Amino acid sequence: MAEQYALAGFTVLAPDLFWRQAPRVELGYVGAERDRAIELMKQLTREQALGDTQVAIDWLRRRGDDGGGSAAIAPRRVGAIGYCMGGRLAYAAAALCGVDRAVAYYGGGIAGQLELAAQIHVPVQFHHAEQDTSIPPEAVQAVQTAMARSPAAAQAEFHLYPGSQHGFNCWSRAAYHPASAALALGRSLEFLSALF
Repeated sequence: MAEQYALAGFTVLAPDLFWRQAPRVELGYVGAERDRAIELMKQLTREQALGDTQVAIDWLRRRGDDGGGSAAIAPRRVGAIGYCMGGRLAYAAAALCGVDRAVAYYGGGIAGQLELAAQIHVPVQFHHAEQDTSIPPEAVQAVQTAMARSPAAAQAEFHLYPGSQHGFNCWSRAAYHPASAALALGRSLEFLSALF
Protein backbone atom coordinates (compact mmCIF):
# COMPACT_ATOMS: atom_id res chain seq x y z
CA MET A 1 0.00 0.00 0.00
CA ALA A 2 2.84 2.36 0.83
CA GLU A 3 4.29 1.89 -2.65
CA GLN A 4 0.89 2.52 -4.24
CA TYR A 5 0.62 5.93 -2.56
CA ALA A 6 4.27 6.73 -3.22
CA LEU A 7 3.69 6.10 -6.93
CA ALA A 8 0.85 8.62 -6.74
CA GLY A 9 3.35 11.28 -5.62
CA PHE A 10 3.10 11.16 -1.84
CA THR A 11 6.07 10.83 0.50
CA VAL A 12 5.12 7.73 2.47
CA LEU A 13 6.28 6.35 5.79
CA ALA A 14 4.89 3.07 7.12
CA PRO A 15 6.00 2.80 10.75
CA ASP A 16 6.83 -0.64 12.14
CA LEU A 17 4.36 -0.64 15.05
CA PHE A 18 5.40 -4.10 16.21
CA TRP A 19 9.12 -3.30 16.53
CA ARG A 20 9.03 -4.01 20.26
CA GLN A 21 7.73 -7.56 19.91
CA ALA A 22 8.71 -8.68 16.40
CA PRO A 23 10.75 -6.17 14.36
CA ARG A 24 9.98 -6.12 10.63
CA VAL A 25 7.48 -8.95 10.95
CA GLU A 26 5.46 -9.75 7.84
CA LEU A 27 2.37 -11.89 8.26
CA GLY A 28 -0.48 -13.15 6.13
CA TYR A 29 -4.21 -13.04 6.72
CA VAL A 30 -5.04 -16.69 7.43
CA GLY A 31 -4.14 -19.50 9.80
CA ALA A 32 -1.20 -19.27 12.18
CA GLU A 33 0.05 -16.02 10.63
CA ARG A 34 -3.30 -14.33 11.29
CA ASP A 35 -3.28 -15.67 14.84
CA ARG A 36 0.22 -14.26 15.36
CA ALA A 37 -0.89 -10.87 13.99
CA ILE A 38 -3.81 -10.76 16.44
CA GLU A 39 -1.47 -11.71 19.29
CA LEU A 40 0.91 -8.89 18.36
CA MET A 41 -1.97 -6.44 18.03
CA LYS A 42 -3.22 -7.32 21.51
CA GLN A 43 0.26 -6.72 22.98
CA LEU A 44 0.47 -3.25 21.42
CA THR A 45 -0.94 -0.58 23.71
CA ARG A 46 -2.78 2.46 22.42
CA GLU A 47 -0.09 4.66 23.96
CA GLN A 48 2.70 2.78 22.17
CA ALA A 49 0.90 2.89 18.82
CA LEU A 50 0.05 6.58 19.10
CA GLY A 51 3.56 7.39 20.32
CA ASP A 52 5.09 5.68 17.28
CA THR A 53 2.53 7.37 15.04
CA GLN A 54 3.40 10.76 16.50
CA VAL A 55 7.12 10.18 15.91
CA ALA A 56 6.39 9.31 12.26
CA ILE A 57 4.15 12.37 11.79
CA ASP A 58 6.71 14.69 13.38
CA TRP A 59 9.50 13.28 11.20
CA LEU A 60 7.46 13.73 8.03
CA ARG A 61 6.41 17.25 9.00
CA ARG A 62 10.02 18.31 9.70
CA ARG A 63 11.42 16.59 6.63
CA GLY A 64 10.04 19.03 4.08
CA ASP A 65 10.84 18.63 0.43
CA ASP A 66 13.18 21.19 -1.03
CA GLY A 67 13.59 19.43 -4.36
CA GLY A 68 17.24 18.67 -3.70
CA GLY A 69 18.23 22.20 -2.74
CA SER A 70 19.46 23.28 0.64
CA ALA A 71 16.95 26.01 1.51
CA ALA A 72 14.53 25.22 4.30
CA ILE A 73 10.84 25.30 3.45
CA ALA A 74 7.63 25.32 5.44
CA PRO A 75 6.72 22.10 7.27
CA ARG A 76 4.85 19.50 5.26
CA ARG A 77 1.17 18.83 5.54
CA VAL A 78 0.74 15.26 6.77
CA GLY A 79 -2.06 12.76 6.40
CA ALA A 80 -2.68 9.38 7.98
CA ILE A 81 -4.22 6.40 6.23
CA GLY A 82 -4.84 3.00 7.72
CA TYR A 83 -6.60 -0.29 7.21
CA CYS A 84 -8.37 -2.22 9.99
CA MET A 85 -6.20 -1.57 13.09
CA GLY A 86 -4.47 1.12 11.05
CA GLY A 87 -7.84 2.70 10.29
CA ARG A 88 -8.47 3.00 14.01
CA LEU A 89 -5.02 4.58 14.40
CA ALA A 90 -5.65 7.04 11.55
CA TYR A 91 -8.87 8.10 13.31
CA ALA A 92 -7.00 8.51 16.61
CA ALA A 93 -4.22 10.42 14.84
CA ALA A 94 -6.83 12.89 13.58
CA ALA A 95 -7.86 13.52 17.18
CA LEU A 96 -4.54 13.33 19.01
CA CYS A 97 -1.52 13.57 16.70
CA GLY A 98 -2.03 16.71 14.64
CA VAL A 99 -2.44 15.26 11.16
CA ASP A 100 -4.03 17.46 8.51
CA ARG A 101 -6.27 14.70 7.08
CA ALA A 102 -7.04 11.08 7.88
CA VAL A 103 -8.47 8.12 5.99
CA ALA A 104 -9.81 5.07 7.84
CA TYR A 105 -10.55 1.88 5.93
CA TYR A 106 -12.80 -0.49 7.91
CA GLY A 107 -11.29 0.79 11.14
CA GLY A 108 -11.98 -1.91 13.67
CA GLY A 109 -12.56 -0.55 17.15
CA ILE A 110 -13.39 3.05 16.24
CA ALA A 111 -16.86 2.57 17.74
CA GLY A 112 -15.09 1.90 21.05
CA GLN A 113 -13.31 5.27 20.88
CA LEU A 114 -16.18 7.60 20.02
CA GLU A 115 -15.05 10.14 22.63
CA LEU A 116 -12.17 11.07 20.29
CA ALA A 117 -14.58 12.49 17.72
CA ALA A 118 -15.00 15.62 19.86
CA GLN A 119 -11.26 16.30 19.42
CA ILE A 120 -11.20 15.99 15.62
CA HIS A 121 -10.91 19.30 13.76
CA VAL A 122 -9.60 17.99 10.42
CA PRO A 123 -11.23 16.21 7.48
CA VAL A 124 -11.61 12.45 7.93
CA GLN A 125 -12.75 9.94 5.33
CA PHE A 126 -14.22 6.57 6.33
CA HIS A 127 -14.54 3.48 4.10
CA HIS A 128 -16.73 0.59 5.24
CA ALA A 129 -17.74 -2.75 3.78
CA GLU A 130 -21.44 -3.46 3.52
CA GLN A 131 -21.04 -7.07 4.69
CA ASP A 132 -18.43 -6.60 7.41
CA THR A 133 -18.87 -9.20 10.15
CA SER A 134 -16.20 -7.41 12.23
CA ILE A 135 -17.84 -3.97 12.08
CA PRO A 136 -21.65 -4.26 12.17
CA PRO A 137 -23.90 -1.54 10.73
CA GLU A 138 -24.73 -0.24 14.21
CA ALA A 139 -21.01 0.38 14.87
CA VAL A 140 -20.72 2.34 11.62
CA GLN A 141 -23.84 4.31 12.58
CA ALA A 142 -22.35 5.08 16.01
CA VAL A 143 -19.22 6.51 14.35
CA GLN A 144 -21.35 8.57 11.95
CA THR A 145 -23.38 9.94 14.87
CA ALA A 146 -20.27 10.83 16.86
CA MET A 147 -18.65 12.52 13.87
CA ALA A 148 -21.86 14.48 13.17
CA ARG A 149 -21.38 16.08 16.60
CA SER A 150 -17.64 16.68 16.17
CA PRO A 151 -15.95 19.97 15.21
CA ALA A 152 -15.15 18.29 11.88
CA ALA A 153 -18.75 17.25 11.14
CA ALA A 154 -18.87 19.10 7.82
CA GLN A 155 -15.54 17.58 6.80
CA ALA A 156 -16.33 13.92 7.51
CA GLU A 157 -17.00 11.58 4.59
CA PHE A 158 -18.51 8.11 4.87
CA HIS A 159 -18.47 5.59 2.04
CA LEU A 160 -20.17 2.19 2.13
CA TYR A 161 -19.24 -0.42 -0.49
CA PRO A 162 -22.12 -2.74 -1.49
CA GLY A 163 -21.31 -6.43 -1.71
CA SER A 164 -17.92 -6.02 -0.03
CA GLN A 165 -16.50 -7.58 3.13
CA HIS A 166 -13.93 -6.54 5.72
CA GLY A 167 -10.55 -6.30 3.99
CA PHE A 168 -12.06 -5.55 0.55
CA ASN A 169 -9.09 -3.34 -0.36
CA CYS A 170 -6.38 -5.98 0.17
CA TRP A 171 -5.53 -8.02 -2.92
CA SER A 172 -3.87 -10.64 -0.66
CA ARG A 173 -7.17 -11.54 1.00
CA ALA A 174 -10.06 -13.70 -0.13
CA ALA A 175 -12.34 -10.72 0.63
CA TYR A 176 -10.64 -8.57 -2.04
CA HIS A 177 -13.34 -6.74 -4.01
CA PRO A 178 -11.71 -5.05 -7.03
CA ALA A 179 -14.55 -2.66 -7.88
CA SER A 180 -14.80 -1.40 -4.30
CA ALA A 181 -11.02 -1.20 -3.94
CA ALA A 182 -10.67 0.86 -7.12
CA LEU A 183 -13.47 3.24 -6.14
CA ALA A 184 -12.10 3.63 -2.60
CA LEU A 185 -8.58 4.27 -3.89
CA GLY A 186 -9.82 7.01 -6.22
CA ARG A 187 -11.76 8.64 -3.41
CA SER A 188 -8.77 8.40 -1.06
CA LEU A 189 -6.35 9.90 -3.58
CA GLU A 190 -8.71 12.79 -4.32
CA PHE A 191 -9.26 13.39 -0.60
CA LEU A 192 -5.54 13.28 0.23
CA SER A 193 -4.58 15.44 -2.76
CA ALA A 194 -5.47 18.48 -0.63
CA LEU A 195 -2.21 17.79 1.23
CA PHE A 196 -0.16 18.85 -1.81
